[in-house]
Amino acid sequence: MDAVDEILAQWNRERPDLDFGPMGLIGRLGRIVHFLTREMDKTFVEYGLTGASFDVLATLRRSGAPYSLSPGDLLSTMMITSGTLTNRIDQLEKAGLVARSHNPDDRRSVSVLLTPKGLATIEAAVTAHVATQKRLIALLSPDEQAALDPLLRSFLAGIAGRASG
Repeated sequence: MDAVDEILAQWNRERPDLDFGPMGLIGRLGRIVHFLTREMDKTFVEYGLTGASFDVLATLRRSGAPYSLSPGDLLSTMMITSGTLTNRIDQLEKAGLVARSHNPDDRRSVSVLLTPKGLATIEAAVTAHVATQKRLIALLSPDEQAALDPLLRSFLAGIAGRASG
């Protein structure tokens, strides 16, 4: 039995009229996310980053050379408000990891780009991040990983479809 089983047993004792099965699944998923996030955050801190700043730098890096996107393009890949994105960019700019560049043909148009320091930081951080993820997922056998991935993909597609619909 784990902590979730104990919670379910208490609820089943107190409210036997309800089906608490979904609470177990969702509770375990939430706890897994909590532990995974905590471990990944430790990796980000080693590079002076947060999960949020890593997300911006990683989005710029995976966009390919010249590692530059408009704020709108950045925003479309993240589930945050434009004000939150502006704050993240401001902080990364202060740290010398990104720079804003104005379009010479349209001064209203701005791009956010990785600086050399930002590129070096995200290269090192993403390498460590992948190693951390690999270490965490190694708790499951290759067969378990192969079985879990399509189940989670299907669940995510269903939840995302309901959230947007």
